[in-house]
Order: sequence, then C-alpha cells, then structure tokens
Amino acid sequence: SAASLNMVKSFRVSDLQTLLASMGRSKSGLKQDLVGRALRLVQTEYSPELLKNVRQLYESRFPKTSGWLAARRPEGLPVAYSSSLSSSPTATSQGADYLNGISKPIAAPVAEVKPVPLPFYQNLETLLPPTELIAQNNEKLQDSQCIFELTQSQADQIRNASELRAGIKSIQVVLRICYTDSIGVQEDQYPPNIAVKVNQSYCHVPGYYPSNKPGVEPRRPCRPVNITPWLHLSTVSNRVTVTWGNFGKRYSVAVYLVRVFTSADLFSQLKLCSVESAERCRERIQDKLRYDPESEIATTGLRVSLICPLVKMRLGVPCRVLTCAHLQCFDAVFFLQMNEKKPTWTCPVCDKPAPFELLTIDGLLSEILKETHEDIEEIEYLTDGSWRPIRDEKERDRERERSDTPDYPVVDICAPEANGHSPAHSSTSLTGKSTNGSVGTAAAAPGGGAVVDLTLDSSSEEEEGGVAAGDSEDTEDSTDSPAPKRGRYNYDKDLVTAY
Repeated sequence: SAASLNMVKSFRVSDLQTLLASMGRSKSGLKQDLVGRALRLVQTEYSPELLKNVRQLYESRFPKTSGWLAARRPEGLPVAYSSSLSSSPTATSQGADYLNGISKPIAAPVAEVKPVPLPFYQNLETLLPPTELIAQNNEKLQDSQCIFELTQSQADQIRNASELRAGIKSIQVVLRICYTDSIGVQEDQYPPNIAVKVNQSYCHVPGYYPSNKPGVEPRRPCRPVNITPWLHLSTVSNRVTVTWGNFGKRYSVAVYLVRVFTSADLFSQLKLCSVESAERCRERIQDKLRYDPESEIATTGLRVSLICPLVKMRLGVPCRVLTCAHLQCFDAVFFLQMNEKKPTWTCPVCDKPAPFELLTIDGLLSEILKETHEDIEEIEYLTDGSWRPIRDEKERDRERERSDTPDYPVVDICAPEANGHSPAHSSTSLTGKSTNGSVGTAAAAPGGGAVVDLTLDSSSEEEEGGVAAGDSEDTEDSTDSPAPKRGRYNYDKDLVTAY
C-alpha cells in the first residue's frame, strides 16, 4: 500500500537493514540501494508479516508515547502510556535507575533487543541484560552508568582461566553495544564519541581501521569490549560508565560472561562438524553440469583454481560457503585467521555473507590436492563428476613447440668428414688456407669455433668457382635436393659464423 511505501521511505539505514534481514534479503549496500530493495520488497511480496515488520519499525522510529521518554520526566508528572507498549512504566523507570547506578531492575527494559551471536564468543551467563542508554538532558555528550556483581564462582572461573596470550584470558566479561530495535538480533554498533570507564579506569575500545582510498572514511570495527582486566574479581560491585554521543539514535548495552575461542579452535570445530563428502561434491558438480535443453549454451566443464584467492598460495584446506553458487574454494585456515583479526565474514570469491555456521570443507577438492603435483594450479570438473588437471599456458606452449619441432641430426661443422671435406661449402681452417686453394683469414671464436673472413679476391674466386661447385656435389644430399642459389660469392650466406 501507499502507506507502507511512505513508511519505508522514512526509514534510517539501520531500519532498512533490519527489515531486509527479517525477510531474508541482503542488507549490504548504500542507503539508496537499501531503499530501492525495500520498496521492491513491499511492492512484490506484500504479506501480513511484512506489513507487521514495517509498522513496528515505523512506530519505533516515530513513537507516539515511548516508555524511554518517561524516564526523563519528573516523577510527579503524569504520563499516558500506550497499550501497545510491551514494557510497563515501572520496569522502564527501573531500567533508567539501573543505568544511573541506583538499583537493579526486575526485568530487562529492552527485552526484545539481543546482540547477534559471534563465532569467536560463547555466552556463558548474562550479567546485565540489554538496557537502553537514556539521555539525562539535551547535551550532546552523555554519561550512563550501570552496576553489576560477580558471584564467587564466576570470579574464580575468570581467575583460573587459561590465557590466550599475555594478559588475555579465555574467560572474559565483555560489554556489547547495539542499536535499540524491536525486531530480531542486532549487530554491534558503537555510538559516536564512545568511552568506557570501569571502576574509575578507562578501558581500551577498538579504534578505526585506516583507509588507503582517497575520500573513504576510516571504518571502526564494532566488537565486544573486554572489560575483564579492570574488574573486581570478587563479590564487590563493579561500576561501568559509558560516555556516548547523543545524536538522535538509540543504543542498548549488555554485559556477558563469555568464553573466547581462537581461529585454531574454530578450525578444529569445522573439521569435526562440517566436511562435505567427496560423493556429495561430485553430485553437486553433476547437477551444475547437467544438460539443460532450454539453455542455448552447453557447459562441458567447470574450471576451479587450486590457488587461494586470499593469500595467492596453494590451498591447504579447501573451504566454501554452502549458500554460494560457485565451486571455487578458499583456504579455511587463512580465512579464520583473517576474521579473527578483522571480522568481516564475507566470501572472498563472490563477496556474499559467509557466516561460520555455513562454512564447509570440500572433501573432493581435498583429495585432488593430495593427488596433484604442486605445479598444477588449476583443474577442470567434467560432466561425469571426474576431473582433469589444467597445465599452465606457458608449459603447454613449450610442450607444443617440442612436439611440432622435427628431429634433425646435429652436425659438428668444425669436424672433418670421412672424405676429408667439411659440411660447409667454404670452410676455412684455423691456419688460413681453404680447401679450394683460396687464401683467407680466420680467427678463433669464443667456445672453440672459428669465425671465417670471406673477403676474398673476386677475380680469383670467379676463376676457382668451378672447383667450389664441385665440392658441393660430393655431399650425400646433392642428388636429392636442388643446389642452393648462389650470389656473387661462392659460399652459403647462412654459414658465416661457426660456433
């Protein structure tokens, strides 16, 4: 309807991404791309579920009376709450007090907000449920506080945990911040001017990635903030103060006790739980190469590179995404290591999302890598599920040249034959005397050959021309092949330098 289209046009980028993700659509791209994608979705797939999501997003964007606004009013002023609100005024005011460090809430103020699960983090316990950051005044820079306590068992668990590296525990307490929204899980998102102080000490918040492209702003990785080193590992209360920029967007914070995995841990899990058998891979190849009578082009083979597109090296453990249409793989170890340092979870072949739970190891390509020599950089899958190696173009050219070149006997033109003649028509010895009696000069060439000086007297050579012609008739091939054409001088122009 026109009302739904107008609602979509008023959405922010985060609202558009949430709407598209809830309907199973891609949420990547610029704002104009997201708007166009969302409008086409409303026009082509208009359903009650889609209408409900659009209205919920619109009401969260433009609330008539919102519970989080009530926390900013003095207690004596009456507030009319909408019956559609999921949280009561009491729970909302308690959530605001909790952020001010006054008391602990009975229920989570923003129960429907949940940070997205991350592959490198396993939630063990929730220490602070998702709670909205509430502005206390009209200032652009706001401070919000929360207080939580660790049980003795939790403190002991952290204290006795192994270290991933110096000073970094495998059991951590992390702070996560995301947009406040009413639909689905939310990715981590920092507010502007963020700073986190834990028990009077500022902790490290990930900075910006530098951008090498002109005109492109640096991007900040939004990931969980490790606040473990600054906590009281006892039953004493811990106070966390979040400084954030109030520029119209709404954020929620949560604190979790988590177990942190390394890329090696995820790789072990991948090998254990997600390996596609060679038989299943062959079936997938045959499905792609099956003859389609409606297609004008018949595909007889699919080429796959054995070089990882990430590091330009030979694949070690071939891996791909189950939802990707291509058969090209990337190296699982390097992919996990890169996402451990800079999490993007994007397929390096087609740039589509590549979440960890959809990764799989290609069993067929793993066998091929073991069977092929390291010089083979590409293979081709055939229609019957078999494969053949593709050799390098230069190597194929060299083999073609070797096969096309006829085998001729190698003749040493410096060695005399049995009849006393040299294969050259006008060979000259190193002493300077020719076989036909002419006088020339010769100099030794590098490598033991002879460079012949053929600047002979023209009149004497014309007189001896018959003798030279007679020499050529003594060769074995003279009767079978025509005599070569002669110029002014009685010698082969191709046999000037002998090596």
